[in-house]
Amino acid sequence: MANSSIQAVIESARPIHWAKNLSIFAAVFLTGLFFEPFYLTKVIWGFFAFNFATSATYIVNDLFDLKKDRLHPTKKNRPIAAGRLSPPLALFEAFVLASIAVFIASSLNYLFFLVVVGYLIMQFFYSFALKRVAIIDILIIATGFILRVYGGAFIIDAHLSVWFLLCVVSTALFLASGKRRAELNLIKETNTLTRESLTHYKKELLNSYVTMFGNASWMSWALYTFFESPRASLPVWLTLSELSRTTTIDKLLMATVPVVIFGIMRYESLIFEGRSEVPEKILLTDKALIVALTLWVALVYWILYSGVSITGV
Repeated sequence: MANSSIQAVIESARPIHWAKNLSIFAAVFLTGLFFEPFYLTKVIWGFFAFNFATSATYIVNDLFDLKKDRLHPTKKNRPIAAGRLSPPLALFEAFVLASIAVFIASSLNYLFFLVVVGYLIMQFFYSFALKRVAIIDILIIATGFILRVYGGAFIIDAHLSVWFLLCVVSTALFLASGKRRAELNLIKETNTLTRESLTHYKKELLNSYVTMFGNASWMSWALYTFFESPRASLPVWLTLSELSRTTTIDKLLMATVPVVIFGIMRYESLIFEGRSEVPEKILLTDKALIVALTLWVALVYWILYSGVSITGV
């Protein structure tokens, strides 16, 4: 009995969703500070702070959605909806997790503390009412992704260019609109409405959102790599530039653009198949996306950390 209760407590925190919080490492990775123990340790603590904060908001959301989740084909199996975790215990768990998150955040950086508190407040109002408002619900989901990335930047006091900001915003809106598009498919398959805001979305509208933000994502990343690439320094690049202006290579980060385009194309195909309701699960299970993400990380690492360029971004 005790083991089942502990399992329910863990499940209600949805640790698989912590994969989304890995975006907090974006700033320390792209600024070339990933292997600096001082900065990396702070970001790791920030990662755990966001893990606890997001888990707290998931539990609160499940409490608000208790009746609707029991009608959902998969959400009905969640601990609270299934009756394996009582609402009072779930509320206590959410309070403890949120308190730990705020405590860790306050010890790292004042601005990061404000990000975590702001995230908790925003998610409470989202669960309470705003998730039922079309467009606003997508904007709030996207804002959650943006706060993760910039929370990581606040922790290490890093500068991120406006192009990267545009990339983060576009990608966040792409993921959020893709999530809603997949949920719309699920309604047609199960003939069950579990999210009120979906009644205000037409398939064509969400298709246009996905296409628009998908295009904006790779284009803003392309602009970021063009304007923020470090200078190539290996003799081979210098030799090529002396042979001809045509073979000059000084924007190495742009080598990642085709990988990003492939990743977005693959994710869009999953969206229109209705398989992106849980983005973090797709990113962890789809082989093509895993390969694309691994290649992207490897290329960025090679360019920023292996010595082929003069300085980091």
